[in-house]
Parts: sequence; C-alpha cells; structure tokens
Amino acid sequence: MKSLWSDLDAQACIDQYTALGVPPELALRTYSARLLGANPKLVLHGGGNTSVKLTLTDVLGDAVRVLCVKGSGWDLATIEPAGHPAVRMESLHRLRQLDRLSDEAMVNALRTNLLDNTAPTPSVEALLHAYVSHTFIDHTHALAAIVIADQPDSETLCREVYGDEVVWVPYVMPGFELAQVVARTVETHPQAKGLLLAKHGLFSFGDTAKQSYERMIGFVTRAEDFIAARKAARGRDDGLLLATPGVTTAVVDADTATGTPGPAGVASMADVGPFLRGALADLAPPGSPQHWVLDLRADALALEFANGIGQTEVAQRGVATPDHVIRMKGRPLVLAAPLAGQLDAWTHDLQARLAGFVSQYQAYFERNNARVGGIKKMLDPLPRVIVLPGVGMVGVGKTAAEASVNADVMASWMEVVTDADACGTYEPVSEAHEFDMEYWSLEQAKLGKSAAKPLQGRVVVVTGAGSGIGAATARAFAAQGAELALLDVDAAAAQAVAKSIGRQALGLLCDVTDAASVQSAFAAVVQRFGGVDIVVSNAGVALPGGMLTLPDESLRQSFEVNFFAHQRVAQTAVTVMKQQRLGGVLLFNVSKQAVNPGPDFGAYGTSKAALLALVRQYALEHGKDGIRVNAVNADRIRSGLLNDATIALRAKARGLSEADYMGGNLLGQEVTAQDVAQAFVVSAQLPKTTGNVLTVDGGNVAAMLR
Repeated sequence: MKSLWSDLDAQACIDQYTALGVPPELALRTYSARLLGANPKLVLHGGGNTSVKLTLTDVLGDAVRVLCVKGSGWDLATIEPAGHPAVRMESLHRLRQLDRLSDEAMVNALRTNLLDNTAPTPSVEALLHAYVSHTFIDHTHALAAIVIADQPDSETLCREVYGDEVVWVPYVMPGFELAQVVARTVETHPQAKGLLLAKHGLFSFGDTAKQSYERMIGFVTRAEDFIAARKAARGRDDGLLLATPGVTTAVVDADTATGTPGPAGVASMADVGPFLRGALADLAPPGSPQHWVLDLRADALALEFANGIGQTEVAQRGVATPDHVIRMKGRPLVLAAPLAGQLDAWTHDLQARLAGFVSQYQAYFERNNARVGGIKKMLDPLPRVIVLPGVGMVGVGKTAAEASVNADVMASWMEVVTDADACGTYEPVSEAHEFDMEYWSLEQAKLGKSAAKPLQGRVVVVTGAGSGIGAATARAFAAQGAELALLDVDAAAAQAVAKSIGRQALGLLCDVTDAASVQSAFAAVVQRFGGVDIVVSNAGVALPGGMLTLPDESLRQSFEVNFFAHQRVAQTAVTVMKQQRLGGVLLFNVSKQAVNPGPDFGAYGTSKAALLALVRQYALEHGKDGIRVNAVNADRIRSGLLNDATIALRAKARGLSEADYMGGNLLGQEVTAQDVAQAFVVSAQLPKTTGNVLTVDGGNVAAMLR
C-alpha cells in the first residue's frame, strides 16, 4: 500500500482551515483522516475513527486539554474539522477509576464534556483514544490487517509480522471495557506504535499526523506482504477454492470443492431478480418493507467467490469484523445456480433456501436472546448478502443506496475471507460476540432512524424522461424516495437528468418503437435494481394534419409511438411485475386529445384515444395480479411536443397572447410539467384505484369525462 501524503496538500489544508480559525493540528487531522477514508481497503462507509489531542480555549478563556475525535454521522472520506468534536480530556481520564460504565452512561459522559454541546456525539471508541498518550491516533478496518486478526493464531502472527511495534489485544466489545484493556496494554508496552485488535481492526499512533498516517500505511503494507508470502508458500496465489458450478447444496466442504466458474446456460440477474424480490417479500415480517432493492456485483472476484468458496462452510463462519454484521446479517444466503430454462424449479429451491435462512436466523436470535436475558426484539431475519453461482454476489437493501453499501461491505468481506482462508484459517468472532454487536443499540444507531419516504424501495421506470414531463416526473418520484430508471431515445439527455437526481438513478437509451430496445432497457433496469414496481409510459409524438389529407405514413407513425410503443412497454413491465408477485403500477400519459380532439390534430388524437382504451384493457385484465393501471390527461404543457415556437403559432392563430393561450382554462393558469408529474405521483399512491383518468388541464369543460 502506498502513502498518499503530500506535504504541499497538507500545508494547503492548514492554510485553508487556519484562515477560518481552525488550529493547525485539527487541520492536519482533517487532511490525514480524509486520506484514510478515501481508501476502501482501509475504511468503508463511516467506519474507522481518528483523533488528535490539543489545547483549546473554553468560554472563560481558560486553556483546556481536549480530545478531538471523529463524531457520529461523519465519514472519514469527506470529514470536516467539525467532524472531530472536542471533549475535555481531564473528565475522560477520571472515568478510568470506575469498575464499569454502561454504554448509555458513557455516551452521556462524552456529551456532557463536549466543549460545544451542539457538536456531534463522539465515537464510542473516544475513551480508547483518550487513554493512549500519543497526539494522533488512527483506527481502520484495513482488510490485510483483518486477515491476520481473523486467524486462530493471530497473536503469534502479530508478533511475527510486527515484532513489538504493534501489540495484539484480544477481542473485547468496543466501549468502556475495551478502553480499559487498551489503556493497560499501552502502559505495559510504552514502545508500541500501534495495536492489532483481534477480530476487529488496526490502530496506529504518532506524535504528528504524518507519522501516524504513514505508520498505518506501513503496518498494512507489512500485512499485505505477509499474506502474499504465505499464499505463495501454500501454492494458493489466487486464494480461491472453486466449487462445482450450479451446486444444489447450500454449503459444500471447502476441502473437496472443485470445478470452474461460469457454467454454461446460467440465467442472468435480469432473469432472476424479480423472483428474488418476490421471495424476500413473502418472508418479510409484519412491519418490515416488502419492496427490497438488489445490487449485483459480478466482477472477477465476486464471480469466483460465488462459484467457489462462497458456497463452502468457510463463508458461513461469520463477518470479518463485528461492525459489519449490521450490513451483512452475519452470513450470506447461498443459492443454486439459476439455469436458463429451469427457473420454475430454481424458484421453488430459492423459496426453500430462503425459508431455511430465516429459520436459522430465528434460532440464532432465540439462543442468544435467552443468553442475554430475553430483552431484545428480533430484527427482520432476511439476508443482506446472497451468493448466486454463475451470476455473482448480491447485496440486499431497503433502498438502492443501502443495497450498494451492503454490497461494498460484502466485497470487503469476500476479500478477507478469500485471503484468510488462503493463507491460514478464517476464524471471525464467535456467534455470541456477533449477536452482541448486531443487537448493540449504539451499533444499530449507525443505520439511522429516519422515517421511510412513501415510495422507498419502489423501482420506477419513466419513458421519455430526458426532458419535459418525463424529467419532471422522474424528479417528483425521486423526491418520494423511489429508485429511478430514466429511459429516452436521447441517452445523453436521460443520463443528464439521472445525474441531476443522483441517488443511484439510472439513465438509459431506449427507443420505445423498437421491441428489442425496450426489452434491453428493462433488462438493464432489473439487472441494476432487481425489478420494476412503477412504470410511467410517457414518451409520445405530436404530428399535425387533418384526417382528410393525412398521409398514411404520419398516421402509422403516430400510432407506432402513441399506441404500440406503450403496448410494448406495458407488456414488458407486466411480465416483470407478475414474476415479482408484488403488484405494480402502470401509468400512461394519455392527453385531453383522447376525449376532446382538436382540429388538424387527428393523428395525435386518434392514437391517444386508442391509448386510453389500452389503459382500460390493462386495468381490466391485470387487476387480479394486483397491478393498478391509470392515466393522466394533461393539456397545453410546455415540452418537446409543445415547444415555444408551436405555442407562438397556436396563440397567433387564435388571436391570443401566449399567456392567455397557455392559461386558457377555468382556473386561468398555465399548467406545468411539474403539475403533471405530481399527478403521476398521486396516481401511483392510490392503493384501490385502477382504470382511472386524472385530468390536469386547469379546467377544460369540453375535455371533462362523463
């Protein structure tokens, strides 16, 4: 591992923050913390913690020795000086005289000793940082170090790799007890430059930010070198044991596993994702979400792991470091390879294996809850990681962002398991320690308790999403917590809108007049998120002309885009929705022209009238599947179909100003794309409404439905 320290960048950070009144030491703490946080082999998603000891002035003007330690909710990769709240050191050291200190009392002590009571709550390992005398302290979950920490002889290996520079500490739950153990350890070993916490992670100390950071990099490099040498000596350069592709047993023995990855004829994630989502929904307990989002990892490591060691008992031993249990549920669900043409049998097997996973989790909970006095309430028992041979590894989450974080943690875990088994024996924490961490209130707090938005977990596809009504609709659904796939014949436009939304939104090329393009786009959506819940079929074309002189070509083109394209989208979407068995919503942009045709606009009006009939037909045929089908009839919306030039021509032809033309309705107000977007969002959330047409035109008597 290479040091990324730059004296020039460090000085620039000092200059930037000291100009704002930040002490140089805290500026350097910010700089080196970001270096650590930017490396996923050291820190992932808010993990790790860093600190610096310095002297500040309190409100009375007195000099106070403080510990500035990473606060709750901050990520080292993007941390600011405010992310290291200052705590009075003297009060923290007085706590050492106690025999025990509950987690709640410890957090209260940390908060009551903040210099600024509005600052974030300091890390649960703040006392540990306080009791080590060095000025700068870095703590990471470096993958290479965890490979050593997760060995049965990790204490011996620690001495072999680090000599007396790094002291081994047995596993202890983070908090007051661990802080006391570390305090005694560093007092007994004053020469130590770091700590290796068994089953946990790595600490480095230094008198300067650069010294502590570079010691961390050096320690990790030595661990990496040890792993490489040990694997080479054992003839295990790749570190992988490959199981038979398509194995049907949940777990196979690593010592007898053989074969090659990538069996021929394996179905894709696009084929199996909807069945996975449906099975998860079936076993979701009351009060738990039914709509889960999937995140497939199909890189070389993920595929080899899924086809090999991921199917073995080794991968069932537990998480690499205890705090990962809230992201991984302890161990993965192992499935059989989904062979193309045999998905019915595979789906039955999936349901049985998932039920077995849930049953095992419930037994794990009951055993350990009895051990701690029966005081815990069981979390949902669904897996967060899935081994899918021939396809890859899958992270599961309530949102795309959560599924992505879980998949990132999964990727780190895979690397640790692979290397730990290749150069020794993978031995993570015990089941009891795993449970204590999973059900630790301070650990669960990391997941946040914010209320779920109304459409959390719903995957929404919007066609014609590169501009106008489609873009506004995509943004409106995103605001309600949905995951977005934006389809447009202009891929760049769709991707630009997706980028503006962020939140894992996906922009895709899709020509809705091309069946293959529609199929490909939906396959990409399912590949990315696992399925589809809501479709807004919005793409359309407006061709002028009176019916008497209208060329057949224009009429056919209008029907191709405004009718047949919607049929293709609906057919594809309903197929996915029926596989999921979660119901679903189809929404169509119809237009007031379907019921109130305008002169010289027959191609548009007749094709939209046919679309309205299509809406009602789908509502009739798929209500039994729980699929609701509704339409929005809008009028005079500025968009690609009604651009500024067209508005000017129509207003002039009617002898009106543009404002009067656009506001020519009962309310006298122009209707916007955002108004139509809100109508789609409302329609998606009416649980017992189907076959409905919601009019958004400001009031047009001639277009009112009877």
